[in-house]
Amino acid sequence: MSRQNYSVARVKTRTQDSVGKFERHIERKNEHYANMNVDLERTPMNIQYRSCGELTYNEMLQKLVDEGKVSMRGLKKDAKVYDELIFDINSEYFEEHGGYDFAKAFYEEAYCFAEKLYGKDNVLSAVMHADEINLTLSDKYGYPIYHYHMHVMALPVVEKKVLWSKRCKDKALVGTVKEIVQQISHSKKWKSPQKLNEYGEPEFNEKGKPVLVPSYSILQDQFYEHMQAAGFKDFDRGVRGSTAENKTNARFQAEQDKKRLSAIQEKIEQANEELSSILPVKASAEIIDNMGKKTLMGKVQMSGEDYTYLSNLAKECLVNRRTISILESTIQAYKDRLAEVKTELAELKAKCKPFLEALALAPKKVMEFIEKIITPRYKPVEPKAEPVKLKSSKWDFVVDDKSAPKAPERKQKPKNKGGWER
Repeated sequence: MSRQNYSVARVKTRTQDSVGKFERHIERKNEHYANMNVDLERTPMNIQYRSCGELTYNEMLQKLVDEGKVSMRGLKKDAKVYDELIFDINSEYFEEHGGYDFAKAFYEEAYCFAEKLYGKDNVLSAVMHADEINLTLSDKYGYPIYHYHMHVMALPVVEKKVLWSKRCKDKALVGTVKEIVQQISHSKKWKSPQKLNEYGEPEFNEKGKPVLVPSYSILQDQFYEHMQAAGFKDFDRGVRGSTAENKTNARFQAEQDKKRLSAIQEKIEQANEELSSILPVKASAEIIDNMGKKTLMGKVQMSGEDYTYLSNLAKECLVNRRTISILESTIQAYKDRLAEVKTELAELKAKCKPFLEALALAPKKVMEFIEKIITPRYKPVEPKAEPVKLKSSKWDFVVDDKSAPKAPERKQKPKNKGGWER
C-alpha cells in the first residue's frame, strides 16, 4: 500500500452571495475554468448522486424555507448557510483499484456518509468529478489518469427548541417548549465537544479552560471509519493535526507542472553525465582505434568480445540520443505553453485592470452593478396574472381581454323637436 494514499474530508462554508461561483464550478456551468486540466469533453462522465434539478442552490434553499422544512430565523444576510464538503483520496489509489468504476462505487458510499451526516433532505447536491486530468500520474503511467473527487453541498441544520416567553398569557407555559424548528446554523452543527481523559472526565488546560476536540478532526475519523467498514481499504486517515494549506486548483497544477519540468531537466542532466562518464573512459577514441587489427585488404579483424562491446555501445548511444531528443522537445513544448499562458495572463490583467481599480474604490457599488447586468442562468417563472372581472347586474366586463364578449351599446332615446328627451 502506498504511504501517500490518505483520505480527505474537509468543509468549506458558503454564504448566499458567494455560493454562486462555487455552484458554477461544481455543476460545470462555466464555459472556461481556471484549472486548465478540466477536460470538458469528459464532463458527461461526472456522476450526479444528488441534484437540485433546474433550481439553483439559493432557489432550492428558498423553496425549503417556504415549505417550512428549514428555518433561517435570526440569521444575518451574510450568514454561512451552506457547507461544501470535499471528499478525496490520491488519484493513484483509484488507479490501483480499477479506475473510474471503482471511484463511482467509492463515492456512492461517501454520499451515503454525507446523507447520514446531514440528513437526506438537507443535501442539495453531490457530484463526483471525473474530468480533471492528473498530468503527473499520466506521465508516470503513460496514459491519462484522472483525479476523482466529490463535492457535496449541504445545509447545516440543527434541531432548535423554541420556548414560550414571559409574555405568554398562560404563565404555566413559560419556559416550556413552544415548537421545534430545523434551524440552519453552521456554528452549532460543528460545535467542538470537550475532550475527555482516560477516565472519561472532561479535560481542562492550565488556565482552567476546557480542552476542545476539533470538530473537523472528528469528521476525518468518522469518514475514514465509515469507508473502512464499507469495505474500502488500502488507504490511511488524513494526517492528524496537519496544517497543510489547501491550494486552489490553478496554483496546485502550476506547482505540479513546475515539478514535472524540473524532473525532466534532471533526467537530461543525468543522461548527459552518463554519456560523459562512458564515452571518455570506456569508449575514448584511443581505445576504439586500438581495437582489432587491419588486414592487407584494408579490413579490420577483432575479437568477438570487442565487436560485442562496440555494438552495445552504438546501441546505447542511439537510445540516449533518442531519449535526449524526446526530453528536449517536451521541454520546448512546455516552454511554448508557458509563454502562451503568460501572454494570456497579461491580456487578462489588462482587461481586468479598470474593473479591479473600480472594485478597490467602490466595492459595494461595483457588485450591485454586476448583479444588475448579469442575467441569471435560471430565471424564475412568474405566474401569469388572471384577468380581473368587474361584475354588474347583467354583464361581466373582463379587463384587458379582447376575446371577452362586450356588452351591447345602449340606444339613446329619440329627442323631440325642442331638443328635450321624452
